[in-house]
Amino acid sequence: MPVNKPLVFLDLDDTILDFTWAERRALSIAFREVGLEPTPELLERYHEINISQWELLEEGVLTRDQVLVRRFALLFAERGICHSAEQLGERYEFLLRDGHRFIPGAEELLRSLQGRARLFIASNGCAAVQDARIASAGLEKYFEGIFISERLGADKPSSEYFRRCFAAIPDFDPAMAWMVGDSLTSDIRGGRDAGLHTCWFNVRGRPPRADIVPDYEIRDLAELPPLLGL
Repeated sequence: MPVNKPLVFLDLDDTILDFTWAERRALSIAFREVGLEPTPELLERYHEINISQWELLEEGVLTRDQVLVRRFALLFAERGICHSAEQLGERYEFLLRDGHRFIPGAEELLRSLQGRARLFIASNGCAAVQDARIASAGLEKYFEGIFISERLGADKPSSEYFRRCFAAIPDFDPAMAWMVGDSLTSDIRGGRDAGLHTCWFNVRGRPPRADIVPDYEIRDLAELPPLLGL
């Protein structure tokens, strides 16, 4: 394996595949099936709660199984909705597996980097959901390895997650390794703590955080190859 190739860990959701689109689509179907109207306000409130619960997982406060149920339980309690959070959560996860949509520029980026960089997916998603979305999008051909936290037994941004990734990569050279993703708390914090170069894909123009500073920030995926020297 050529040692001069950059090694790039790419987040999946909202970096390669448009998870926001997938989330709203699956939620809308699941809510309507139980008689709830998926108004933009309801979908946005779920999105806010969901992010907060995943951040608690990243901090080690919640487990994955707790997040998958708690996000719906909190929404239902807040809105006085009488329905099983566990049942709706299971249905939603099933619906998430169906279909995909690429982030603008993602396919072009992967084609540009293929053969010129060592590419790996680094995702905190659920294995069954991510496997289906990766297969639907035909992503396997671009990546040397796919690291999904549920299967790995550790979550980003933990050092254990990255240690297990590194151990699984032949000829791993940390000096050539990058973490690229949309989440400051997961991708950038984890990558920095693991000693990687970090690039924040801030496509939505989120405000920076003084406590989590990436090496680079981009708004368009086409900006990444020059940073890698490609």
